[in-house]
Amino acid sequence: MLEDIQLIYMNVRILRFWALLYDKNVKRYICLALSIIHVLTQILYMCTTNEGITGIIRNSYMLVLWINTVLRAYLLLFDQQSYIQLISDLRSSYYELARMDDRYIAHLLAKMIRQGRLMARGNLFFGLLTCIGFGLYPLSSTERVLPFGSKIPGVNEYATPYYQIWFVFHMLITPMGCCMYIPYTSLCVAFIMFGIVMCQSLQHRLRRLRQRLLNPQQLSLEIIECIIYHQRIIDYVQTINKLTTYIFLVEFLAFGALLCALLFMLMFVDSSAHIAIVSAYINMILAQILALYWYANELREQNLAIAVAAYETEWFTFDVKVRKNIQFMILRAQRPASVLLGNIRPITLELFQNLLNTTYTVFTVLKRIYG
Repeated sequence: MLEDIQLIYMNVRILRFWALLYDKNVKRYICLALSIIHVLTQILYMCTTNEGITGIIRNSYMLVLWINTVLRAYLLLFDQQSYIQLISDLRSSYYELARMDDRYIAHLLAKMIRQGRLMARGNLFFGLLTCIGFGLYPLSSTERVLPFGSKIPGVNEYATPYYQIWFVFHMLITPMGCCMYIPYTSLCVAFIMFGIVMCQSLQHRLRRLRQRLLNPQQLSLEIIECIIYHQRIIDYVQTINKLTTYIFLVEFLAFGALLCALLFMLMFVDSSAHIAIVSAYINMILAQILALYWYANELREQNLAIAVAAYETEWFTFDVKVRKNIQFMILRAQRPASVLLGNIRPITLELFQNLLNTTYTVFTVLKRIYG
């Protein structure tokens, strides 16, 4: 039962409510149809707007978020069986670890559950702040402004009663988009977090070999089981890559540009309310990126640590056959299984730092040009 695995239960439940996972009903077509219509009106607006730089940046931010939301929903529907299979694999591995009746493993699982629930709730909280920001921005303006810049052909969307109707539509669709967008990120991070626990449990199993009095045959079987489990970890991470690597690449490029644009936008806003709203937008981007890059970096480090744990077994004292098996395991662990960006580069904190450095450099150049 997924209810027992609180790491993913909240995210799966929200996605299932919108029929993006498991269930297949009219809700998925409603949310996708409304989102696509909304994106089309935003694109039309961006092509015809005469707004200033702040309006263009703000609406570009929202357009990117909505396009990303539609892409995520499409990926979930297109690869639904793969996502369901990955969840099934996680569930099987979770119960397998829980049945080991090991205090250290139980501690790892409990810690993972706490962090996963906190991360999911935190992301939803930042999403709520952003939704509030979308609603408050028009209210803080001196003229009629919609939460999202949108253009309806043949309709003056700022005239009564179209403005009120469209404003209500925007405020109704915003929570729906938030529930389509944020649980996907939290679910992907949860997959990565469980991969970290799998690596740590394998390290624990390898280090315990020295404490257990095993005869050569038992030791050989134990090492073979560890190698098989290591391959399961590699296959698990590769499955995550297959499902997420290109959407992570799109987000990396889009969010880097958006961060720069939002920082640039802070130079133009003239009220504390607008500064607070733009800051909420920036915080949402950073929260989404940092959670992903932090745990992806940890997954890579824990995969590397498997080689250290295997070396610490004092493998050189074992029989030749066992020695060779451990050596192969050490060699493979030195090429750590990692979550990749566009199947090109591992997602690490170094990459996150490079993103922030590049963003700030471009922002500084724009600031000097503007000055």
